[in-house]
Amino acid sequence: MRLIGKVAFITGGGGGIGRATAERFAEEGAKVMIAEIDEKTGKEAAISAQNKGKNSGGDAYFFKTNVSDEESVKKAISKTIELYGKINILHNNAGGSTLQDGPVTEAPLEEFWRCINLDLLGTFLCSKYAIPEIAKSGGGSVINMSSNVALMALPGRDCYTAVKGAITSMTRSMAVEYAPDKIRVNAIAPSVTLSDRVKTLLESSPEIDTISKTHLLGLGEPIHVADLAVYLASNESPITTGQIISVDSGVTIV
Repeated sequence: MRLIGKVAFITGGGGGIGRATAERFAEEGAKVMIAEIDEKTGKEAAISAQNKGKNSGGDAYFFKTNVSDEESVKKAISKTIELYGKINILHNNAGGSTLQDGPVTEAPLEEFWRCINLDLLGTFLCSKYAIPEIAKSGGGSVINMSSNVALMALPGRDCYTAVKGAITSMTRSMAVEYAPDKIRVNAIAPSVTLSDRVKTLLESSPEIDTISKTHLLGLGEPIHVADLAVYLASNESPITTGQIISVDSGVTIV
């Protein structure tokens, strides 16, 4: 078991990549706090992760959290410490694009601020309050979520591209900032990953459907990203930091 004795705080853990990661972390022996705004999916994910962790000592708990609200984040971090005593791993997973995104001249301002608040501010706030706890525990791992759109041009996604580009830059800065505390900071950059939300986008967005056809090894599944997160969270990556790691079926090289 690769995460025994570790406590993980995962945002947006109710579905897709977040849920798959919560399940894999618990399966590898971690105690997992699922910080999710949707109560139904959050509870379902916690039960699923608990079941996955039965044979490894893993556990999971759901706490309703709005990652763009400072007080909500502080309460979720406090609840994690109350339950499990520490935090070793932060996975800033909450976020995602919507069909409202578009070129900068056409995208609604509301969509831009939605992306800023959910993806970027959420990553900032959770890092702000979880990292001191990770430092207290002697170090650990922060796993941010970038995207292939931060590494290549994709029409019709200017709001999402902006925030993922910011998270990519912030990841590198944080890696330097918190290395003295033995905290590794990396980001995963998936391409089209077949979560339920993305399947809906594929049906409605010709741009995403077109790029999905350029994946050299087929489209990814949430588990493919979750498996990389396990590596980054574990002691197998002791000097891996400041990296933006693509899980994209080669789409950024074609």
